[in-house]
Amino acid sequence: MPSILLAGKKANELGHKVVLDPVGAGASRLRTETALNLMKEVKFDVIKGNISEIKILAYGSGSTRGVDADGTDAVTEEALDSSIAFVKEFAAKSRSVIAITGAIDLVSDAATCYIIRNGRAEMGKITGTGCQLSAVIAAFITANPGQTLKATAAAVCAMGLAGEIGWRSMAPSDGNSTYRNRMIDAIYHMDGDTLEKGANYEVR
Repeated sequence: MPSILLAGKKANELGHKVVLDPVGAGASRLRTETALNLMKEVKFDVIKGNISEIKILAYGSGSTRGVDADGTDAVTEEALDSSIAFVKEFAAKSRSVIAITGAIDLVSDAATCYIIRNGRAEMGKITGTGCQLSAVIAAFITANPGQTLKATAAAVCAMGLAGEIGWRSMAPSDGNSTYRNRMIDAIYHMDGDTLEKGANYEVR
């Protein structure tokens, strides 16, 4: 863990973009304490996780189902207003852009929240899509300095859209390993026009 802290501090010193993905925060004391300590010592441009992981960071306690969100925390249409208020508050407190992933994705700073409805439920059956998204976010915010909120929202849209595009070419005999590769191919081939036409979001 010390190496993670040293890398984060060095990235801050060099002016590099830094993304925190607190995988499994709440699933164990070690993971929770590590994520909370990193937030105290490193300035993160973006903090990305499922709703349960983000609530753990905001409140310092809670529960998750391994790397998956607790179902009682889900961002739903019925709970959307309260979820938006929460993510804006945590963005202000952490001074980071917050990306909450799920059936409905939220990307927010203290003032503006993108509500994103790209993606497919089947993406949840593939281990590693969250890690892929963290890498895409890092690439987008590095390529678009000064536009961290918009770049993060675009990255989340792109990943969800890749899931939609990848699913279109799936055959009945294909499984989740094929779907994983289809999504990677969709990201590889995605251009600005495809993203602009396919992004499904609103701003509040």
